[in-house]
Amino acid sequence: MFRSIFVPAVLAVAVVAVAASQSDTPTSHAHLVIVVDGLRPDYVTPDVMPRLVRLGQRGIVFTAHHSVFPTVTRVNASSIATGAYPETHGLLGNTVYIPAVNATKGLDTGSRENLEAIARASGPLLTAPSLGEILPAAGKRLFVAGSGTSGAAFLLNHTVGTGAIIHQEFTRPASLGAHVLEALGPLPPSAMPNAALNRRAVDAYLTLGLDEMRPDVAFVWISDPDHTAHNKGIGSETTNDALRLVDAEIGRIDDTLTAKGLADRTNIIVVSDHGFSTHNDHLKLAALVAPFAQPLPDGSPDIVVAEGAINFRGAVDLARVTTIVAMLQKQRPAGAIFTRSKPRGGAEGIVPGTLSFGLARWSHPRSGEILVSANWNADRNEAGYAGKTTDSGVAGHGTSSPYDVHNTLIAAGPDFREHTSSDVPTGNVDLAPTLLKLLGVKIPPSMSGRVIEEALRNGPPIASVTVDRVTEGVKTPDGNYQLTAHLSKAAGHTYLDFTDVRRP
Repeated sequence: MFRSIFVPAVLAVAVVAVAASQSDTPTSHAHLVIVVDGLRPDYVTPDVMPRLVRLGQRGIVFTAHHSVFPTVTRVNASSIATGAYPETHGLLGNTVYIPAVNATKGLDTGSRENLEAIARASGPLLTAPSLGEILPAAGKRLFVAGSGTSGAAFLLNHTVGTGAIIHQEFTRPASLGAHVLEALGPLPPSAMPNAALNRRAVDAYLTLGLDEMRPDVAFVWISDPDHTAHNKGIGSETTNDALRLVDAEIGRIDDTLTAKGLADRTNIIVVSDHGFSTHNDHLKLAALVAPFAQPLPDGSPDIVVAEGAINFRGAVDLARVTTIVAMLQKQRPAGAIFTRSKPRGGAEGIVPGTLSFGLARWSHPRSGEILVSANWNADRNEAGYAGKTTDSGVAGHGTSSPYDVHNTLIAAGPDFREHTSSDVPTGNVDLAPTLLKLLGVKIPPSMSGRVIEEALRNGPPIASVTVDRVTEGVKTPDGNYQLTAHLSKAAGHTYLDFTDVRRP
């Protein structure tokens, strides 16, 4: 029943023909990606997450993994799905400014409805092909189950194709709604820890996914620890409880695959969308920028601040852009500042003392004029976890701090090396091309991530990959604001490790 819905018989011949033209060396292995929202690498300890530790011991642990900047959920969901940076896929933040949808304020991309409104008003939602489009064309199926925001789940498979999305707020295709309710039961409430909804997402994969759809690629997005840590803080007992419950769900998946005889043919990849930091509530970007806005004829301001992006409505006034940047460079809560790239490129943006959008991989027609990261330090919180930023709230992410940029990646299964670790830089942007490689599907040129060849059993030795560490520095003419980007280079690809700012 479920399978016939996803691949109608009338499409079988066409699907086979497309798959034959776009696939090579197909594999019989399935691939499960478990996205654990906000999982810092130092959360993964034998005391708190023993099942995940065991999974890493069985496979490979990546010790130099990178979130995509801005280090927020929906940017990284889009990069995971497309294998591309924001400069290519066009989803630029958790909050974005799309004037065709709302001319006066940003849109929360956590809402599926807002994402669908963007698609209706401004062309493709993602301006790069995603796995949800590529896999069906190659005769493959993509299944998504999630307990986080509806936007995160939607972005992993927004075109659905021959696949499915199961989320507490919606089901795609919608015709599956009654079957999903029958299989999973009544919808539990959200809570901290978000155990019931996380369990429902896992149940969706273990029953509807494994037993009925049998996808080639599946994503299970687990909302904790992010959901809980935003409110309770890093290292709190409630957050630690959330981590233990997440670990139990990972163990349940592993045990079920073993019981069903599927463990030997299933690659399990556990990744987080970003790291996490303790916040101190010092940076008030919208309030700092507000005095520089000018009224439009309708009385509304001509500048819209959407998260860290500063957008001008109408013609861009470079003089005002420069003035705003100069003000922010004097504000200690403001960290790295990025502006548009110079015509000839380079690390410095068009405003002196800023890094370029090109370095941040954020140059896109939807980009604002200025991108600002909160500042950071390595101080420890009361629970002993390092990393604080000047963002608002109890704890969170989004900055170019190393504690937000560096996140978790662990893989185990028939295609991955065993009993090892790798310090070769990798990124969320590398997951999609690696999955396509394992599936024998052609990797499109839009994917700027790389295949993580050295992690594969038949790949080159990890030690054979040369890693270079470089820096790019800029400063204001008076030297009172010095901004440095720290970068890693491996296999022809460059990763942003972090930025730091120095002021007198």
